[in-house]
Amino acid sequence: MLKEKLLEDLKIAMKEKEEITKNTIQMVRAGILQVEKDKKIVLEDEQVLEIIAKESKKRKDALADYQKSGRQDLISQVEKEIEILANYLPKQLTKEEVEQIVKPIIQELGATSMKDMGNVMKQAKSKIGAAADGKTINEIVKGLLAEQ
Repeated sequence: MLKEKLLEDLKIAMKEKEEITKNTIQMVRAGILQVEKDKKIVLEDEQVLEIIAKESKKRKDALADYQKSGRQDLISQVEKEIEILANYLPKQLTKEEVEQIVKPIIQELGATSMKDMGNVMKQAKSKIGAAADGKTINEIVKGLLAEQ
């Protein structure tokens, strides 16, 4: 399971004194524990992946702000954290691959306008999961519905 892999990697990072790796994994594990305690459930790998993807997205959003302010120290730290989190996520799909998944969904649902975007996004997110971020899926769905 993914939670066990995180724990093993945390132990390795602590032994090798890799601070950024240790802190990143601890933050993900804290997020997992928080959800498990709040909802009184044990998370499966799919739900753990969602948490990791969310943490990765937070860092990507922060990275843009750090680049605007020119904080090179923070930029390199956040880039390293994104790289660490990417090791746990499935291979990210290209825009073309996402488009190939979304087109049949649009046809299947008979979506013809932006009013159908919510349904298309819901189906696409459930099919794609953590293999692409919501922003990319959103852009592709908008583009395809605009062509309709």
